[in-house]
Amino acid sequence: MANKIFFILFIFLIQACETNLEHSEYKSLNNGIWKADNTLNFNFSPSDSLSKHHIFINVRNDNSYEFSNLFLITEMESPNGETVIDTLEFEMTLPDGSWLGKGMGSIKESKLWFRENIVFADSGVYNFSISHAMRKNGAVGGIQELKGITDIGLQIEKTPFP
Repeated sequence: MANKIFFILFIFLIQACETNLEHSEYKSLNNGIWKADNTLNFNFSPSDSLSKHHIFINVRNDNSYEFSNLFLITEMESPNGETVIDTLEFEMTLPDGSWLGKGMGSIKESKLWFRENIVFADSGVYNFSISHAMRKNGAVGGIQELKGITDIGLQIEKTPFP
């Protein structure tokens, strides 16, 4: 009887540890500098066209990042050619200046919500691009070389429940 209970608990434990990760990809930035004209492109083909998914943008930064927020321009193109463009702002620090991202040492990683409960109804390749839109207060032109961002990632997860 004890073996049977242990086996059932083991099965539940394995199922609880299963990840809902559908896609994860990172692009490294040269010397931690993100140039304004460097648009990062990600391509993915969802395997499930019925389930809902969450999309995250993962940002790794080091201590040379001098801002408390991050402005991004994203573009997602579906296989049928429909394109959605967004300008987003993410907080990177608390009001006291401490990083919101996780990690030990000088590199912090922030998992930023992009979209939730998205169904990828069209089969084929989706194209996703990200560029930064940072500028200093009062400046007309944007920052040409954004220092302190080491990697940008795209992560897609199936929602745990239908």
